Amino acid sequence: MIGREFGYELIDAVTEKPAAELRGGLDRLAEAGLLFCRGVAPHSSYLFKHALVQDAAYGTLLRARRQELHARTAAVLERDFSDLIERQPELLAHHLTAAGDTARAVEQWLKAGRHAAARTTHLEAIGHFDRGLAVLASLPQGPARDMREIELQLARGLAYFTAKGLVAAEAAGAYARARELAETRGEARQLFTAIYGLWQSASGSGTAVECTRLSNRLQQLAVAAGDDDLRLQAHHSAWATYLFAGVPAAASEHAEAGRQLYDPELHRSHRQLYGGHDPGACARHIGALADWQLGYPEKGLALADEAVALAGRIAHPFSLVDASLYHTMLRLERGEPELALPHLEAAEALATEQRLPVISLDPRFLRCAALSAKGAFGEAVACVSEGLASGRGVPRLRSYGFARLAEALTGQAAYEPALVAAREGLEIQEKMGQRWWDAELHRLEGVALLGLNRLEEAQSALEEAIRIAQRQQAKSYELRAATSLARFWGEEGRRVEARELLAPVYGWFTEGFGTADLKDAKALLDQLNC
Repeated sequence: MIGREFGYELIDAVTEKPAAELRGGLDRLAEAGLLFCRGVAPHSSYLFKHALVQDAAYGTLLRARRQELHARTAAVLERDFSDLIERQPELLAHHLTAAGDTARAVEQWLKAGRHAAARTTHLEAIGHFDRGLAVLASLPQGPARDMREIELQLARGLAYFTAKGLVAAEAAGAYARARELAETRGEARQLFTAIYGLWQSASGSGTAVECTRLSNRLQQLAVAAGDDDLRLQAHHSAWATYLFAGVPAAASEHAEAGRQLYDPELHRSHRQLYGGHDPGACARHIGALADWQLGYPEKGLALADEAVALAGRIAHPFSLVDASLYHTMLRLERGEPELALPHLEAAEALATEQRLPVISLDPRFLRCAALSAKGAFGEAVACVSEGLASGRGVPRLRSYGFARLAEALTGQAAYEPALVAAREGLEIQEKMGQRWWDAELHRLEGVALLGLNRLEEAQSALEEAIRIAQRQQAKSYELRAATSLARFWGEEGRRVEARELLAPVYGWFTEGFGTADLKDAKALLDQLNC
């Protein structure tokens, strides 16, 4: 009734028997081998030898007596053992449930789930939330019950995201139910949080149109509420949505707006409410990648460094794993594999230590890019192929995996499979409505076609890569594509055209001249000028 393990002080307060009688009874049970005893009363603790023994003892009590004892235990716990129920809120929840104190039990299961989630034991948290929902079903229908269910469903959805990833169907179902209730019963913040959860589910699945629709709705709700907390999270949804939609300028603007609103102390709770990670760190590492695309490699690197430093300072493991992975990606885009790998290794080690699923980006995609940059193309192909086959990570990043596969295969001069990989990445982008890697995938398609001596098709693909990059204001991708096309034209004897194509793009840059792409472009221009 009290539990399989219990302390003398607790059972003494619950039974209200004379000390001699209680100690004698406990001693007889221990002598019979039914209980294990540690210590000497009143500082002793007891453990039923087997759960079946506990169940048998419990079964001898009439239902009314059981409820009475559970109610008394709950009262004693609250009165005399506040430190215990602070550490184990599920203990009080269990006794309130068995005592038939349903409303308070639901509230306590919610507290227990949040306590477990804060300790990153998310599967345990889900179990507590599910117990709360099961108990809730016995309450009469009405606004109070609906409000409590909203809170349980919101917390449960986030726990599923963190435990199983952004594509967890259970999370989407929890947020959909919360939204359904919040549209009629809930307050503005609850409705916002439910829609944010649905946005995150859509974002993980990579459905750009749905992401945009939900992000726009979040921004409308934030403006209507006049709430800076909601504005921060509306920007949060927008900077990620725009980055994957291939609009880096808008992504950068929303990330900057988020950084201006963010306060690490004021927004501590957001890590447990919105996506399981810190919005300040996210604004920096997403802003870093957007700024790199826009042609500001040093500005992007500074933000990426800030993201890792902030995530470490607030000691939030999930945020630090994410920040480290995206820092790795940025370093690889800059052509710095030796500087990238320590961040990747740190992210993997922390995820293992904290038992966190790496739900945003499969590390094998990043390791492939690092191996390719070092010329280890065979290892790179094996690594990324394994990642793509596993389905690990969110679907929205699979096209990045295919870009890295195409790059590695090109390094092996395996041009036909490289072409297949690039086009598969483009198909995924088109299907999901994403545009982030369109320019790069068309460039890789063109490079593969050059290797196959399909020169007209290759030029068309490279020109399309340049047009897309220009449309997106993605100067870094434009530079890459222009360098690839200028190199082809130079080899074809069209040196003047090649210089006229590449020189203005290179000349636009004001920073990052030590990065691989800018050094490559400069070396090619020097050759073309000879």
